[in-house]
Amino acid sequence: MSKPDIYLVDNGSLSPTATIQLRELAKQLSLLSSHTIRAVSLLHSHKVPKVQVGNKEATIVKRAMKEAIKHGQIEFIIVPLFLGPSLAITQYLPEVIDSFRQDNPDLHVQIAAPLCGHSIEQPDIRLAKILQAHVQEQTRSISAPKLEIALVDHGTPIKTVNVIRNKVADQLSFLLQHNIIACSMERRDGNEYDFNEPLLENLDQISNFSGGQLIVAMFFLLEGRHAGPGGDIAEIAEDLVKRGVYTSIKMTALLGAHSLLLEILNDRLQEAMHSIGVKTNKTTSN
Repeated sequence: MSKPDIYLVDNGSLSPTATIQLRELAKQLSLLSSHTIRAVSLLHSHKVPKVQVGNKEATIVKRAMKEAIKHGQIEFIIVPLFLGPSLAITQYLPEVIDSFRQDNPDLHVQIAAPLCGHSIEQPDIRLAKILQAHVQEQTRSISAPKLEIALVDHGTPIKTVNVIRNKVADQLSFLLQHNIIACSMERRDGNEYDFNEPLLENLDQISNFSGGQLIVAMFFLLEGRHAGPGGDIAEIAEDLVKRGVYTSIKMTALLGAHSLLLEILNDRLQEAMHSIGVKTNKTTSN
């Protein structure tokens, strides 16, 4: 078989910072794996003016694959920068691939497992270990006796993705020996999405804790309009303090800022390469 093109794929963002961070992860993963990894998004990123991303236009899967196929490439490996099996990689991405396969029946695309691994009930413990390190970094400067920790994700319409968040929160609770509240930034309307509760903005409604400090363990990968300075999470946290729910709130670094994330991504890549018979440079560690 020919040498596959390898894409590190996130959902995509209109934030230039997200594209820059994705490229840096792809660069580091290339160095770690000794394979060339290209940063590609599913959606949105191609709309960011290239002047904001180092004068190198960002691209999306549809465009990248179309160009590669035009030049004769038929083998691809996609490494999802996704915490779990969201619709983006279980539904949208396969639809994109099938649309290309109609005119290219020999096309072969291997989608690696998401960051959680193959089990939503037992997600990769390294995700919780990243959160543990980030939380401990914040607690070093806290001496208050009243401290609450909330693990916050975006919120999801997919129950399985929500299960992963809750399982990781349980793992983090064990690692820190501290109660962890799993919550969402937002949710869709309708009773069928109640599993996203509680929302971060409503923590005062589900906890007797008040007047102390809160650490928000960010279950987000890269900066964007939700996570990072001035994002939605920061605004919600600021409002909680203004309302007197907490005296102060500290937010952890994002998952993408920790070296263990690269280790996980490399394991997912090596596993995908091994499954299609491509020579790998190391065995997976998980």
